[in-house]
Amino acid sequence: MKNSYTIEPIGIFRCGEQYRYETPRQGVFAENEGVIELAPGNSFEQAAADLNGFSRIWILFLFHLNETWNVQVRPPVAPDKRKIGVFATRSPHRPNRIGMSCVELVSVEGLRIRVKNFDLLDRTPVIDIKPYIPRADAFPDAATGWLENAVSDGFQVGFSPEMERDAGILTACGGPDLKRFCRVQLVHAPLDRERKRLYPCGDGAWEIGFRTWRIRFTVDEAAKRVYAEKIRSHYLPEELLPGAEDPYLDKDLHRAWLSASIADS
Repeated sequence: MKNSYTIEPIGIFRCGEQYRYETPRQGVFAENEGVIELAPGNSFEQAAADLNGFSRIWILFLFHLNETWNVQVRPPVAPDKRKIGVFATRSPHRPNRIGMSCVELVSVEGLRIRVKNFDLLDRTPVIDIKPYIPRADAFPDAATGWLENAVSDGFQVGFSPEMERDAGILTACGGPDLKRFCRVQLVHAPLDRERKRLYPCGDGAWEIGFRTWRIRFTVDEAAKRVYAEKIRSHYLPEELLPGAEDPYLDKDLHRAWLSASIADS
């Protein structure tokens, strides 16, 4: 098989999620909004015009952050944590790095197609768009192979008033949405230290890391519930002094958040 093909993206995806660990396992589990920005000069606004009226579309895209692929992968819901052949999964680690996502269509505005509930990241190259057609695309009685024995999801993620307040202040300061991050990372196997940046607090609680932020949470295994308690900056006070080295270029955000949090308390 020596044939090769060149695919030119038709546009780029724009959203607030930038990092792999912000990606939901499937778009249907997400609560987010984004925009497909179609490339100008190709009459793509005409090609997309008749999407109006569809409630869902398929987006075909490239996993642009991946450079390698795996023959077998270990999905989070795999029974007994066993490895599964990649073609029997939705893993992004594929030979041709092509992904697909069935998303809700919000609006078509020329070269901008607004959608919600997706599993793409910012700057994802979009290679095609197709309408979702229920009578052709939905087979609710189809067998699902190894997924018949998959580990079920089910952890409910709740937030303390302090977490609600401080997460809101952080997004108002232009920072990441850490509530959404918790919903993505803690809904399944919240204590899986192989897949998550987890740190024990020594009192039964845990912290999960998002870049230079830490979120404290507790887990009730019996009730299948996670409770996110509070956010803290991972920087020490002296690391936030004026003139301190700023390798991640985010210390002004930490200072603004801390100042606003103190003012609001």
